[in-house]
Amino acid sequence: MNVKQHTVVDSPYGPLTLVAADGVLSGLYMTGQRHRPAEESFGERVAASQEPFPEVVRQLAAYFAGELTAFDLPLRLEGTQFQRSVWDQLVRIPYGETWSYGELAARLGKPNASRAVGLANGRNPVGIIVPCHRVIGASGGMTGYGGGVERKVQLLAFEAASRS
Repeated sequence: MNVKQHTVVDSPYGPLTLVAADGVLSGLYMTGQRHRPAEESFGERVAASQEPFPEVVRQLAAYFAGELTAFDLPLRLEGTQFQRSVWDQLVRIPYGETWSYGELAARLGKPNASRAVGLANGRNPVGIIVPCHRVIGASGGMTGYGGGVERKVQLLAFEAASRS
């Protein structure tokens, strides 16, 4: 069926567009995000109080308040099998910690696939909730982030401060 709806909510990092497909969260996009789908693909705009958005909004608010370290939401992530395997690993990165692209590739059993992991990471459709911001370069550098490197640095600093 694939009926899509979306809403826009404020966050400390700018407006977030939440997209649901058939009543399940399938996208969380920041303004200016690389690989952000066209607005017309998000479906009808609805109030944040309309299902399934209230629980998403509640958990995001708890996360931004430093009270939630792991999301518990049903997700509908559309991508290739490899992309989904990368995204499945992302949720295993502990709050406030980072893994390198190489570490992530090794955990997938593909130690030479760090570039492919980076590309899949950049296509993550549900940023923050599927924490692609927790992946860094081998040297510890803040390499690419679909939401912008500045936001990545801010999210990591926020998590580190909330953890301590």
